[in-house]
Amino acid sequence: MFHLAQGLYTNWNKKEEYSVLILGLDNAGKTTFLEKVKSIYNPDAKIIPPERITTTVGQNVGHILVKKTYLKFWDVGGQESLRSLWEEYFSSCHAIIFIVDSTDKTRIEECKNSLVKIVNDDSIEGIPILMLANKQDCEDHLEVEDIKEIFNVIAEHLSARDSRVLPISAIKGDGVEQSVEWLLTRLIRNKQNRPPRFK
Repeated sequence: MFHLAQGLYTNWNKKEEYSVLILGLDNAGKTTFLEKVKSIYNPDAKIIPPERITTTVGQNVGHILVKKTYLKFWDVGGQESLRSLWEEYFSSCHAIIFIVDSTDKTRIEECKNSLVKIVNDDSIEGIPILMLANKQDCEDHLEVEDIKEIFNVIAEHLSARDSRVLPISAIKGDGVEQSVEWLLTRLIRNKQNRPPRFK
């Protein structure tokens, strides 16, 4: 009887878990974004201070709990030599966050081309894509409207998928909670198309 009750309790208390890929060119602020998310939603987590964050070679993983739902973030390196590995994560992810360095005007075309490759991959059909215009707190940044113009051309290929461009400052935390809230709503809305795991 105890095992039955324990099994029912465990099953009843399982929470949905969604995997979210954080992509973008190197130095876009992906790891800084992940660390800020962890600091907001999981204050007891060990956080890397911004001044100690280095270029990601491989991946970083972070977990948070938001409104009884687990989000598992995969922060994958953005160097050109590592971008071919991104597609290995596509079939198992539930959403993609693509982070753009708003101050790096010289690489905006490279950024656009990388995002086009992602969008055109069949294995991410139907999942939400959130583009974050990072470093909005810095001088001489591209305005969100300029980045939206680039993204909107790509968004035409997204069919019925939810997509959005939001301004953030990963280092200060501006816009980070709004980004997570937007994403969570879309993940739950899309769970018929790509069901969550349970934890």
